[in-house]
Amino acid sequence: RNIHFYPEAPCSTLRTALARRFSLKEGNVVISNGADNLISMVANAFVDEGDEVVMATPTFPVYTNTTQIMGGIPVSVPLKDFTHDLPEMLKRVNRKTKLVYVCNPNNPTGTIVTRKALDDFMSRLPERVILTLDEAYFDFVDDPNFPNGLGYVKKGKQVIVLRTFSKVYGLAGLRIGYALGREDLIKGLNQVRDPFPVHRLAQVAAEAALKDRKYEEMSIRMIRDGRKYLYRELERLGLSYVPSQANFILIDFGRDINEVFEGLLREGIIIRPGRIWNYPTSGRVTIGRIGDHRKFIKALKKILK
Repeated sequence: RNIHFYPEAPCSTLRTALARRFSLKEGNVVISNGADNLISMVANAFVDEGDEVVMATPTFPVYTNTTQIMGGIPVSVPLKDFTHDLPEMLKRVNRKTKLVYVCNPNNPTGTIVTRKALDDFMSRLPERVILTLDEAYFDFVDDPNFPNGLGYVKKGKQVIVLRTFSKVYGLAGLRIGYALGREDLIKGLNQVRDPFPVHRLAQVAAEAALKDRKYEEMSIRMIRDGRKYLYRELERLGLSYVPSQANFILIDFGRDINEVFEGLLREGIIIRPGRIWNYPTSGRVTIGRIGDHRKFIKALKKILK
């Protein structure tokens, strides 16, 4: 009924709900137009011209884009065994470093940085450097060694945690995400926030999603079951893949990915070609509903023949 009114800029009701869910203060939460926009806010708030920002490669490309827009210098460190090489990333930190990004689980590989590895990394990271943990896919993780970024926030660490309603809650089309962090860091993000960052429909949907624990559990179960199904079918086809903790799998098809991509496209299926990440025979396949998986495997068998 209130759609003709401008939305509440701070998303007060949703902020209160998120603060309650995570046992935080409202000052530890900021909400915006998807996690992509939050990454832009991080760069706007903290990156000045000439600052260096350390990140893995390949990882989510928006880190690089937003750093460059602000005149910062992306410092990319290649993955090791498809996972963040934290010791090498630490070596690249210097007096010019302002931010470090860790996408956990990583996009596009689905791998995680363990709690022990991240604790060790943070113990050596200069306190002035802000660590941004992108946890867009954390709901789907079942590895007990995964470090929940919320714990670092509660300890008052120099950490910003990014999360989204796009994945586990299925609200990607409404564009809504949130960041958790120490109050001074969140204050910095609020200073560069758009006047009306999230429209009313998205706010209402997100509030409802937080209350719908059954759907959340169903969504997580569907993704985890889907991973197991695809693992079995890929192994039967003799294809290798990177074991994933996210809602996608990076698969090595053993041939030019463009050939596989075009073949699947003719069958009505779109995957993300790995050539953009310098994986010329691999592609990233999103995990969805069981019917989607069966359609994908059937089409893939046809193409591989």
